[in-house]
Amino acid sequence: MGNLTTVKEFLLLGFGNLHGLQFFLWGIFLGMYVVTLLGNLLILIIISLDRNLQTPMYFFLSNFSFLEIWYTTSIAPKMLQTLLVGPKVISFVGCVVQFYFFGSMAVAECFLLAAMSYDRYLAICSPLQYPSLMNLHTCVLLASGSWLGGFLTPVVTVAMTFQLPFCATYKIDHFFCDLAPVLKLACSDTEIVEKSTFLLASFVTMVPFVLTVASYIHIVAAVLRIPSAAGKQRAFSTCSSHLTVVTLYYGTLGTVYAVPTATRAAVLNKIFSLFYTVVTPMVNPIVYSLRNKDVQKAVRRLMSHWASAKGSSGPPPPPGSIFFLRTAWASMKDTKH
Repeated sequence: MGNLTTVKEFLLLGFGNLHGLQFFLWGIFLGMYVVTLLGNLLILIIISLDRNLQTPMYFFLSNFSFLEIWYTTSIAPKMLQTLLVGPKVISFVGCVVQFYFFGSMAVAECFLLAAMSYDRYLAICSPLQYPSLMNLHTCVLLASGSWLGGFLTPVVTVAMTFQLPFCATYKIDHFFCDLAPVLKLACSDTEIVEKSTFLLASFVTMVPFVLTVASYIHIVAAVLRIPSAAGKQRAFSTCSSHLTVVTLYYGTLGTVYAVPTATRAAVLNKIFSLFYTVVTPMVNPIVYSLRNKDVQKAVRRLMSHWASAKGSSGPPPPPGSIFFLRTAWASMKDTKH
């Protein structure tokens, strides 16, 4: 056991000696972060302004885009600092907050992806009952449940981890406060924390993953029963973007955590972590804008409206709420009639 001390701060070592590449990488990761922010903000604005997108599917997408902004923001600023100036001090409280919010956003994303897959399952497998099943109450319940589950789940892990006694060595060999490098600093046995976290993480990732897979099994079966090729393509196009995002998220997450940390080099761990903390959040808005025809049409409509509004003295119509609950409800009632 090492010397115990009251830890007031940690030192994030970041990426170590990059042999002069730190400014180049800083520029790349800064660009990724900006694209992530602007891409998700653009999706939020488009959904808020275009009435044709104010449906349950895009209600969940707006929640997802809002989540992605905070998901990457909990990591990227501090990571960019370590790239630019080297090892960066983070306070004990700051480390706890970063650890908690990143875990919260990661868990909420799992739940929200499952809710989005359930929405697509109802839309394709039960199209006639879809407006009544995916009503306002159901949308709010699924979205709020995803957020609440995300914020509550990491509490136990955070409490168990940061009440451990830490040794005098307070250097975290990572670019953010992740569980494994923090536990390495503990001077007591961490087996209980590791096993508890593993069980909890397995539950909150595998249950949504199984539900997502089950939804897509039924979706694929329903699409294959459609007689025309055009009908199959039209049905699958409504969920292709979501399926791509699910594959990216669980693919990168599985790559990181499928290999035991003890047998994985610290450098490799950082590279893997970059994929699900920086790369995937950047790709998601690109996928939803390039592969989603509804979003593309909405962009063209907004550009056309703004172009025509320049020659008009009348004020533009007021934008709706980002989460557009009332409009979504009205849209669903119109669909029923």
